[in-house]
Amino acid sequence: MTEFFTYNGKALIDTVKTRYWHVLDNGQVQCDLCPRFCKLHNDQRGLCFIRQNRNDELVMTSYGRSSGFAIDPIEKKPLNHFLPGTPVLSFGTAGCNLACKFCQNWDISKSRELDRLMSNAMPETIAQAALNHGCQSVAFTYNDPVIFHEYAIDTAQACRHLGIKSVAVSAGYQCSAPRAEFYQWMDAANIDLKAFSERFYYKITGSHLQAVLETLQYIKQETSVWLELTTLIIPGENDYAAELHAMTQWVVEHLGSEVPMHFSAFHPDWKMRDKPPTPLASLLQARQIALANGVRYAYVGNVHHKSADSTYCHACQQLLIGRDWYQLAEWNLDAKACCRFCGARCAGVFNAKPGHWGAQRQALHLG
Repeated sequence: MTEFFTYNGKALIDTVKTRYWHVLDNGQVQCDLCPRFCKLHNDQRGLCFIRQNRNDELVMTSYGRSSGFAIDPIEKKPLNHFLPGTPVLSFGTAGCNLACKFCQNWDISKSRELDRLMSNAMPETIAQAALNHGCQSVAFTYNDPVIFHEYAIDTAQACRHLGIKSVAVSAGYQCSAPRAEFYQWMDAANIDLKAFSERFYYKITGSHLQAVLETLQYIKQETSVWLELTTLIIPGENDYAAELHAMTQWVVEHLGSEVPMHFSAFHPDWKMRDKPPTPLASLLQARQIALANGVRYAYVGNVHHKSADSTYCHACQQLLIGRDWYQLAEWNLDAKACCRFCGARCAGVFNAKPGHWGAQRQALHLG
């Protein structure tokens, strides 16, 4: 089922029928996209807001509409080991399937107004725009692409047809069947591993840790998707040394030492304005714990710290990629992504030469 609305005289898709749902004995429709399993009466929306029961069928109400398009440095996703220095066309929709009290993009992810979706573009238009602007990848970001599953997959398919890579920036809160369909079309992912305690996930995000861990293991063990992790360090919530030790040890044991980890600074926002910004010392401590536990590539984010943003050879410790914010400086990888000093390969997906996009951000209007 596809319905249309008119925007500036053009007919655009309003809703598309989704794939992951079933009807309960009481007549409600249950969404099976994520472990929240929203049970919806007719016309009721799920917590994500953009999936709705319409006449006993689950539809997506924001297909083809976005909160905006921009070209970013790929390092901003953050991905430090996936096509460094290249531009990525980024976009999202509205809504989210988590309820994070600290959300840093709350004006988009918590939006309940579809008129915030001011940009309109079909998947083929997005893929062609990426090609026309020299972007090697398209990122589904700003809010979680789990909830705009159909739109993201259709866009990824259009991108693959043109040789453009697809990047998912997600919290990883997803059921197994849609997860398998989703990641067969992705080339890279940065997953928010928000903490390493069920208490944190349940109390502060309204979700559960185990489902995220299952997504991480699936991506790493069952796909060829390049994976990086991000943890927003919140003072007094997930910055304890014992928890960081447990998290990083789990990553090495279950995902491997080559998965990069990013520890990012929190700033007070949304419903968590009582916490102070993250001190640099907390980020550096988290990074050091990760390195001590065998994580080969660990970074800090949302702060300026050139050495902790840069990439070093795991074998000889020489500087491989120097970074100053999102600007690449030194580059000591050969054409096969091996260290010029000792020959050890740096894990990741690299071009023969680095990109030169730098730190610039370019807004785009599509549609």
